[in-house]
Amino acid sequence: MATESPRHRYHHGDLRAALIDVALDLIAESGVHGFSLAEAARRIGVSSSAPYKHFADRGELLAVISARAWQELLTRSAEPFRVAVTPTDKLAAASVAFVRFAAERREMYDVLYPGAIDKPRYPELAATGATVTEILLVPARHLAPRGRDDLAKVLVEGVGALARGHAELMLDGTWGPAVEAVGVATERVDAATRSLIRGRNLLFVSVR
Repeated sequence: MATESPRHRYHHGDLRAALIDVALDLIAESGVHGFSLAEAARRIGVSSSAPYKHFADRGELLAVISARAWQELLTRSAEPFRVAVTPTDKLAAASVAFVRFAAERREMYDVLYPGAIDKPRYPELAATGATVTEILLVPARHLAPRGRDDLAKVLVEGVGALARGHAELMLDGTWGPAVEAVGVATERVDAATRSLIRGRNLLFVSVR
């Protein structure tokens, strides 16, 4: 069956949604730096000025896509996070879900950290990031000294760094093709997260 073209997916009045979809297509093909508003407009079949009715610039479109990607990651990780029993299990489950997301939704993973944009300019992206952080802080607070939110945040940052590092190693082919390597990557990030939590007092000492 032939794949439906972006031009055929576009309906009058839904240009904003079409631009987001096509931008994700372009990112899947060429990476975050491989798309432009002009190319998205060309694929949809509208004028090069049409996207600017919905997005001030490329950065705003990237911010919207990034917020959507974080929301999808939250949706995918909600159930494993919920059923995990201990705070350690919850943070390990979050790490594993992150790595799986990188393997299964590469184009969305690539826009989780859109370094080329000024994040404080985009309230939707900032709000989504705050939501993710607060969810992870709940178990982290149980693992940090009482009342030390600064140390809970350090633990969340450490877990996030481990998850992102394992995702990058997997996508770089360290353990073979990503589809085949996801099992190795998830086992290792689970073990690494649990090891970090066991040694968290050494991590906390570094910021006292």
